[in-house]
Amino acid sequence: MGSEVIIIPIIFGVIFGIYYLYISARNRERLALIEKGAEASIFYSKNKWVTPIWKVIVINLALLLMGIGIGIFVAAMLHYNLGVDEEVAYPGTIFLLAGIGLFCGFYFTKKLNKDA
Repeated sequence: MGSEVIIIPIIFGVIFGIYYLYISARNRERLALIEKGAEASIFYSKNKWVTPIWKVIVINLALLLMGIGIGIFVAAMLHYNLGVDEEVAYPGTIFLLAGIGLFCGFYFTKKLNKDA
């Protein structure tokens, strides 16, 4: 019972830690560039034709969910038709096809940014 209570603060602590490291590393990098005499304009893109973030999120989320759905379908086929253990078929195919979906989303996003 006590382990459930400690998991939520750990999750929030990890999220805070990642955010803090991101902000502090960005700050150190900018200070180092200022010490070298670099301009602040390198932090801002001159190209305003960047794909909106909502399109990137929608494409990646759609491909992730499609990968999970196809993974469940393929796992059921493996389990019922080929006799693969359920404990092996479901997690393996779901993670494999979800990863393939995210990989495809990466390339689609790259293509969207190139076309924009």
